[in-house]
Amino acid sequence: MNALNKIPVLGFCAHSSGIGKTTLLTQLIPALISQGLRISVIKHAHHDFDVDHEGKDSYRLRQAGAVQMMIGSRNRWALMTELARTPNHSNEPNLAHLLAQMDSNLTDLVLAEGFKHEAIPKIEVHRSAFGTPLLATDDNNIIAIATDTALPIETPQIDLNDIHAIATFINIWLKK
Repeated sequence: MNALNKIPVLGFCAHSSGIGKTTLLTQLIPALISQGLRISVIKHAHHDFDVDHEGKDSYRLRQAGAVQMMIGSRNRWALMTELARTPNHSNEPNLAHLLAQMDSNLTDLVLAEGFKHEAIPKIEVHRSAFGTPLLATDDNNIIAIATDTALPIETPQIDLNDIHAIATFINIWLKK
């Protein structure tokens, strides 16, 4: 559960970027939804990113110096916060802070992509072709490894290409 003990959180991590966490999640989310779950995602970005676009009113207002810019319609709303403009700015918002922004009434499970150093239950994504070391050997929070090859480790392993098996594993984990 997250810091508010309201929403279960399951991380998806990998040794490095480009291994396919996002690709896996884009396939996994519909499978979890088909099993009746409402899914939310928090993705960690390692670089400067922008969800707003130059020329849009919201972008112009944020560029003018707004610390927070919220835009809303009947279909969605989004809140952008400029952390560099706030006192006591830290380099990265932690997962607990980001989770506190989530509406627990709208989701049954938060999938956290990245955040490999957070002490939350995680599924490691591992592709043998990358030749990267396993995180699970040093991280007791990794509850399973989604992998494309059998690994010599006791941590439960799930076929990375079997989305149904991964979704089933998550549903069993949620019921514990």
